[in-house]
Amino acid sequence: MDINSDLGESFGAWRMGDDAAMLQVVTSANIACGFHAGDPAGILQTLRGAAERGVTVGAHVGYPDLVGFGRRNMEPSSAELQADVIYQIGALQGLARAAGTQVRYVKPHGALYNTIAHDERQAQDVISAILAIDPGLTLLALAGSPLIGWARARGLQVVAEAFADRAYNDDGSLVSRHDSGAVLHDPQQVAQRMLQLVQTGTLLSITGQPVRIAADSICVHGDSPGAVAMTQHLYASLSQAGIALRAFAGSKG
Repeated sequence: MDINSDLGESFGAWRMGDDAAMLQVVTSANIACGFHAGDPAGILQTLRGAAERGVTVGAHVGYPDLVGFGRRNMEPSSAELQADVIYQIGALQGLARAAGTQVRYVKPHGALYNTIAHDERQAQDVISAILAIDPGLTLLALAGSPLIGWARARGLQVVAEAFADRAYNDDGSLVSRHDSGAVLHDPQQVAQRMLQLVQTGTLLSITGQPVRIAADSICVHGDSPGAVAMTQHLYASLSQAGIALRAFAGSKG
């Protein structure tokens, strides 16, 4: 099983998360590309840390929305969206090369992630952008979403992910951040839920119903309060259960 987190999101004097600590306990790092968060110097520093730790790197692409942290819905034209995604991946590839590593996958961020999970037009634009710059990249996508089928139909390798710190509805969709109980904060609860998911392929929805989630990666949001402690508990719980932890697009080590 892979553990991923969103890193490289600090911007100038505005600090977001603890990248150095998270890189000790994740196997894949979704690195911001400057559109929703992140500045070049900070991104490069995080990439160097990932390279030192043998953590696999992915491009965390988003809408051009620094003020809204990429969580506001947008309707860019196809030409704009494709160019934006290509631009972000290309920028991260250059910084990664300077840091002694390489970009192996793409994980869209925030509103873009949620939109392309179900919006075919924007989904196809993101797929086209990835294919245009590097068809060998893997797409990290929401488990159970139509996006997975659309991407695979066009030849992209896709890995599905579950969210450790988010609650799920009975249909397997994520509970909206606007609803109470959408974000989980108890490290022990999160670790137990994810252990159950890995061992049984199911977890309990917000109403207590078992939900089947097919995922090969687990995400812990790096900007969540207590993210480091949560990921440490998750890493320890899975390791103690004998579950091998490794990146889906390259091994940590």
